[in-house]
Amino acid sequence: MTPPVEDQHLPSPAGTPRPPAEDDPRTPFHFPADGPAGALVLHGFTGVPFSVRPWGLALHEAGADVVGPALPGHGTRWEDLADVRWEQWRDHAAEHVQRLRSRHDVVVVCGLSMGGALALHLAATLPVDGVVALNPALSLVSRTARFAPALHRAVPSVPGVGDDISLPGVTEHAYPRTPVAGVAELGRFMTRTRRMLPAVTAPVLLLRSRHDHVVSDASHHHVLRRAGGDVELVRLAESFHVATLDREADVVAARSVRFLEALTAGHSPITGRPLRPASPEVRR
Repeated sequence: MTPPVEDQHLPSPAGTPRPPAEDDPRTPFHFPADGPAGALVLHGFTGVPFSVRPWGLALHEAGADVVGPALPGHGTRWEDLADVRWEQWRDHAAEHVQRLRSRHDVVVVCGLSMGGALALHLAATLPVDGVVALNPALSLVSRTARFAPALHRAVPSVPGVGDDISLPGVTEHAYPRTPVAGVAELGRFMTRTRRMLPAVTAPVLLLRSRHDHVVSDASHHHVLRRAGGDVELVRLAESFHVATLDREADVVAARSVRFLEALTAGHSPITGRPLRPASPEVRR
C-alpha cells in the first residue's frame, strides 16, 4: 500500500488553483504498457486519483496499461464541484475508455464509490470487457442526501465525506467540504445508473466493505439483482469505504488482477466459460 503523504499543494483560497505537481495526490496517473489489456481506474466523489493509485499500480504490475484520471470538478476546490453535471464525469471517463479500446483487445473499468457506479454506467453503453466495482455508489447511507436538490441554495456545503478508512493516520486527500449541489447531481447520476444496470452484460467483480459509512448496502443489492451479466460478490470484512487504502487493499488488488488475467485469457473470471470480445461499436 502506498503510504500516506502530506498535501503540500493546497489550492489558493483566491484565484485559479495551481496545477498539481507530479507528486501531488490530485495528479492523474498513467502507467503505460504494450500488452493486450488496458484498465481505467476511477476515484470517488470529492476524491482524487491518489485514492486509487495503489490499485492502478497493482494492475500495471500484472501487465495492464492503466489510466487514472481526475474527474471534472475534482482535484481543485470543493466549490468547483458544485458547478459540474454528472454527464461531464461520464463523458470524461468515456473518452479514456475509447482511447484504451483503440490500443488494447481487453478493456476493464475499475472504480471506487462514485467511480464504481461510473464503471457500471460506462459498461452499459460502451465496449467494456469487465467491471470491478468497489463499494459502488448507487445508494447513500445519509438519509438527508435525497433533499440536496431542494437544500443546496440555502446550504451550500456540508462537512466532507472523505477518509472513511479504518487504518489510523491514512488520508485519501478528499475535499474538506462537500458541495450540496454536487450531492444533488450525484443523486441524479445514481438514479440514472440504477436504471441502466440491466444493460451491463460484461462480467462484474463486486467488492463490498462490511463497514461502509458512506454507501449503503442497497448499492450492491441493486447490482446483484439487476445487472444483466454475471456478478461475483467479494466481501471485505475489515475495511471501511475507501478499501483501496485500508486493511484489505491487498485483497482488492489480488482479486482485481485475477479478474483481469482471466479476461485477458479469453474466459469469464466468474463462470470460466469462453467469452466473446466486446464489440467495438458503442451500444445505445
